[in-house]
Amino acid sequence: MRESSNRFIYGVLLALAAGAAQAAPVGGDDPLNDNVPARTGPDDRPYKSYGAAALEIVAFQAALNRVDHAFVRPDDYGVSVGSIRRNLHSSWEVDRDPFEINQLGHPYQGSVYFGLARSNGLTFWESMAAAFLGSAVWEIAGETTPPSRNDQITTSFGGSFLGESLYRMANLVLERGDGLSPPWREAAAAAVSPPLGFNRHVRPGRGSGIWNSNNPAIYARLQLGLGGLSRSIVGPSLADRRNEVAADFALDYGLPGKPGYTYHRPFDYFLFRVRLSNIQGVESLASRGLLFGAPYAAGRDLRGILGVYGSYDYLAPQLFRVASTGLTVGSNAQLWLADGIALQGHASAGVGYTSTGTVRASTSGQYNYGFAPQAMVEMRLIGGEKLSLDLAAREFFDGRLTSPETAGTDRVFRGDASLTYRLAAHHAVTVKYITSRRTFAFTNVPERQQRRDTVGLYYAYQPARGFGAVNW
Repeated sequence: MRESSNRFIYGVLLALAAGAAQAAPVGGDDPLNDNVPARTGPDDRPYKSYGAAALEIVAFQAALNRVDHAFVRPDDYGVSVGSIRRNLHSSWEVDRDPFEINQLGHPYQGSVYFGLARSNGLTFWESMAAAFLGSAVWEIAGETTPPSRNDQITTSFGGSFLGESLYRMANLVLERGDGLSPPWREAAAAAVSPPLGFNRHVRPGRGSGIWNSNNPAIYARLQLGLGGLSRSIVGPSLADRRNEVAADFALDYGLPGKPGYTYHRPFDYFLFRVRLSNIQGVESLASRGLLFGAPYAAGRDLRGILGVYGSYDYLAPQLFRVASTGLTVGSNAQLWLADGIALQGHASAGVGYTSTGTVRASTSGQYNYGFAPQAMVEMRLIGGEKLSLDLAAREFFDGRLTSPETAGTDRVFRGDASLTYRLAAHHAVTVKYITSRRTFAFTNVPERQQRRDTVGLYYAYQPARGFGAVNW
């Protein structure tokens, strides 16, 4: 998967923003949901097929290999018995493919493996195992290059954390629809999760039936606007500095506090963020979900969840890039401060397999891998149905990132602050400030910092009338 994968992913995520934004909580009967069997366990399915999942994953890999062999240069896809035998006896290494291929293309490829398994009725953990095995098969028999341990991590684990969010959002469109006709629901769901759309078309009524979400509390918003450059420190990057037109989509799924909602299944809570721009394509992407956890409460005004989260992050703010697949410990909570005024928040910290790179680097040795600490904090102050203030920060700390070429250190910070005012119904306007900062040390690079700050004005569409405050 080379440069063409970026264009494909960009188009799919645009459809995701349009389709998933339709999934606001609504009441009434759903004609698509009439024949869905009741679930009896936390993630029980009425039908599952390991054989169909394996066959579809292998068929997808064979098709992808043939397409890459025909169109991608250099050609690393002329697989033979000899190349498979050689890879079976090779040591796993860190490959040097382009950053966006390793850190965006491979996780999306893993999400396809995961989605094919999930839409054949397999559970989250079974689907993660399928993605892990599928990635290993691709590394050995899908390419002629030696197997890559960094691709194995990002494809299987990053792909699963991304894939479950896509799978749940696609099912949310099918389940709720917000007035879309059944054919349009199917089309929107297939755009969000192509594996689910494929199996609903090819194998209807099997494991691809509409998955029971248990009606989570949700907040979604879509922003469209212009971000203007306010400050820039280029560092060792030759990239142009340009203003950008951007689309920004956010979804919080399973917000704490809703009576009767439980957190027995992985990703019963997750947050999903994607920012698309006319310059980079995918400027940022984040999927972070609760793997194990439990709710808590304090008094009448505080509700939350606490547990272990799985995360996939990708950032590419024109000058540099960072990506991480990690495990963190954290919490989500909502506190009622007064009548109509609520404070929501998320905080988590842990360790991820992290990579960094400079966009259009002036020297070599600026692309590293390694395990590094990371943290994320988000807060939303909600003032009734008119106003919200959102603050968010992600940091990838000074971990020593290792590579065959250099042993550098990196520290990346991404923060944003936005103020949103509702104009009428679902329509609002947002002023947003974004800062992306990197401090690093490489032996052959005299510069030590990169920074990009933007201020933007956005139109915001919010399917629900509130800003996500949960009543209990």
